[in-house]
Amino acid sequence: MLTLSFPLLPKPHLFSHLLRRLSTTTAAAKPSMDAAEETLRRSLAARTAAVAAQATAVRDLKTAKATSADIAAAVEALNALKLDAAAAERELLAAVSGGAGDANGGAGMSREAFRQAVVNTLERRLFYIPSFKIYRGVAGFYDYGPPGCAVKSNVLAFWRQHFVLEEDMLEVDCPSVTPEIVLKASGHVDKFTDLMVKDEKTGTCYRADHLLKDFCKEKLEKDLSLPVEKVTELRHILAVLDDLSAEELGAKIKEYGITAPDTKNPLSDPYPFNLMFQTSIGPSGLSPGFMRPETAQGIFVNFKDLYYYNGNKLPFAAAQIGQAFRNEISPRQGLLRVREFTLAEIEHFVDSDDKSHPKFGNVSNLEFLMFPREKQTSGEKATKLRLGEAVEKGIVNNQTLGYFIGRVYLFLTHLGIDKDRLRFRQHLANEMAHYACDCWDAEIESSYGWIECVGIADRSAYDLHAHTEKSGVALVAHEKFSEPREVEKLVIAPVKKEIGLTFKGNQKKVVEALEAMSEKEAIEMKAALESKGEVEFQVCTLGQNVTIKSNMLSISKEKKKEHQRVFTPSVIEPSFGIGRIIYCLFEHSFYMRPSKAGDEQLNVFSFPPLVAPIKCTVFPLVQNQQYEEVAQQISKALKASGISHKIDITGTSIGKRYARTDELGVPFAITVDSTTSVTIRERDSKDQIRVSVEEVASVVKEVTDGQSTWADVQWRYPAHSSFSADE
Repeated sequence: MLTLSFPLLPKPHLFSHLLRRLSTTTAAAKPSMDAAEETLRRSLAARTAAVAAQATAVRDLKTAKATSADIAAAVEALNALKLDAAAAERELLAAVSGGAGDANGGAGMSREAFRQAVVNTLERRLFYIPSFKIYRGVAGFYDYGPPGCAVKSNVLAFWRQHFVLEEDMLEVDCPSVTPEIVLKASGHVDKFTDLMVKDEKTGTCYRADHLLKDFCKEKLEKDLSLPVEKVTELRHILAVLDDLSAEELGAKIKEYGITAPDTKNPLSDPYPFNLMFQTSIGPSGLSPGFMRPETAQGIFVNFKDLYYYNGNKLPFAAAQIGQAFRNEISPRQGLLRVREFTLAEIEHFVDSDDKSHPKFGNVSNLEFLMFPREKQTSGEKATKLRLGEAVEKGIVNNQTLGYFIGRVYLFLTHLGIDKDRLRFRQHLANEMAHYACDCWDAEIESSYGWIECVGIADRSAYDLHAHTEKSGVALVAHEKFSEPREVEKLVIAPVKKEIGLTFKGNQKKVVEALEAMSEKEAIEMKAALESKGEVEFQVCTLGQNVTIKSNMLSISKEKKKEHQRVFTPSVIEPSFGIGRIIYCLFEHSFYMRPSKAGDEQLNVFSFPPLVAPIKCTVFPLVQNQQYEEVAQQISKALKASGISHKIDITGTSIGKRYARTDELGVPFAITVDSTTSVTIRERDSKDQIRVSVEEVASVVKEVTDGQSTWADVQWRYPAHSSFSADE
């Protein structure tokens, strides 16, 4: 077991609090951290300059053959300045690397050391391990062991309860192998890419943005002599990294002299690499397909049947949990970037003319860290914002999108994610997926920095339009009128020839955007074209404005009677990376506390009962046939109540057995020390209560099911103290 010097923390989330304090990117505390770091950097620069000046003075004294006393005094002053500079350097290093002492002056733990302690514990206790380990493994693949499977199962069960059941969603399960035509229509065949560079001599591939990100982070954390201006420049690059084009990314790689990490050879210019695994369907090989990169397309192609199943009513949502596959260029960071992973996705279909949500009021008063794109590009930090205010101000573009942002926040915090290390970041214009008009990522801070774990996107009507056009099947909704209506119909008729001549390969996206205009937008465009001959128009799928001229379309109104309105619904999509959420939960739940003897640090996962892999353990205090019979009786009652548990009848000391199960995150331990009553110990406080054998299963069930808190049952049952309970 890795034994490390570590602050003695009495409560489970205090280490998370310490890591949060030390973070260089914590949004709530960031302004003061930035100011403090800038002060430290300037202070170190001044002290380094003072050392250099004093060293020059010493040399000058020696050259001038000054007295021994004067030289000795100057050398003493130089040594004092060196000590002062060294102290300033240590303080700055602690600030930028995430290592510092606790409030009591104890030694701190760096991000890397903390991460290693977590990963060592996870792999040793078989939460997860590299796949194909006996064959030296394959990068980007991991197996979940027994406790990892249990945590994953519990997270998915809560996801179903929180979203599918609470929101009356329709759940589907679609194949992982997808015909090429489906992913061609969705845009994945052409657009699902990352920018890659190659070692020009060995051909080894790397993700271009990862190399630039690693360079910037390493310089910021390890080069303490960086001028404040250079620090600002590197931080700005990190803030807008996802917004850099291939040309801009390549220029920065060359400017900073970034080479292949393993060989130091020069790198190629960045170029796109499609991330999908290709396969063929059937023995002939004539029907190409792909392993799906997301689960969403299975829902979109089933829209017509799901709409019928829902009584031809909008809005409604469909959900799917399943495996997705992405051929990552250079997978790393454990569960955070893998080639096969579990996604849980929701497609909420809504009238594009009315994206209000009847339950938005339930979440509108939630306040949490939000990071709009304007703050990112201007170098500002995420700040706490009330969700209702964000929607009112148009920062979040509609209530339904806002509602799901709020529900995602509640889901993650109930799982055990630290709310102070959770933020919602808006995608930059060039970063957004080809289908999205607005998109927010739920990002969780870990020892790796901020990690995207959930994407909440307004995909507009792109997907259903695309599959309608490619398949020839109308994926539309209907709003029937009680009486026929004579309506003045706005007709938008793009002149495809003229648009094609101007926009070439982007013709289709421009035409789709023009046809999707609202009536108000079309009328304003018509007036502008008549008066000026041209107008600027935003095409969200291109992420830019284009110039539309009067010869490119006609806009007119026609009167006609309608019995119904036929339209293509918009889609709001929350997409959850389950593995990433679970890894961040592991880090947020992990802490250490001293053993009874004080000679080592014991690992603890403070999982909420909701997600804990095992809800309780049963320990006969000593090897005794009567106690073991009582333990079996309790086990039978726990099974009948559906409570996962584990019996440990080894002769190991009770303290060591507690420590073993604390390391698995088991919230409660039942110790059999008599034939009529037992003790129940709570993992984090180590407090114990005494409960009769007949009641123990019901008490554990009501706490693990969330019907009562530990404090509730402590009030009802007598406390128990035991010397052996304190490990």
